Amino acid sequence: MFLREAEEILDSWDAYSDRYSDPDGWPHDETAYGFRQRRRDADTWRAFTTVRGSASAMLDTAEAHLNRLPAGSASLRWGWHLRVLRTALKEIDTLQAEWLGLRDALPASARPGTEEYDEPLAERNAEAWAYLDAWALHGQSLISINTAVRAKPPRQPVSATRAPAPPATGCTSPVRR
Repeated sequence: MFLREAEEILDSWDAYSDRYSDPDGWPHDETAYGFRQRRRDADTWRAFTTVRGSASAMLDTAEAHLNRLPAGSASLRWGWHLRVLRTALKEIDTLQAEWLGLRDALPASARPGTEEYDEPLAERNAEAWAYLDAWALHGQSLISINTAVRAKPPRQPVSATRAPAPPATGCTSPVRR
């Protein structure tokens, strides 16, 4: 769900940015552009909350599956994508912890809709944008790894025992010269 929603948010942002920026990428109205960018960041954060609680477990599972895939069946990018996702998740978690600490220290008058509350929240969302975008870009690898595991039998562990010798047939092989 997050991947689909993040794609919709990014497509909407790209359409807005293309329409309200000059050919060099400079916004026509910086204030309106900034408000729209804040909405993009907040919408992406909200969408990510649907997977954030299970993101670490999904990464653990994907890493375990990736290690069990037969040689040659895994994309070379998947390991790198998982590392990027893990790093992004750590940063997102750090930003959330900082936000919660700051929020708890706000005066009682600071409620959603007030500048005292909304400004630091918008800063958290803006700082998280690159990490959320990494999840939007590389999160598909989690699904791809799961699909590959279901399509291929897992690699069998190498046994320390030898394969049994072929049965004796009572015939001798011709000698090669």
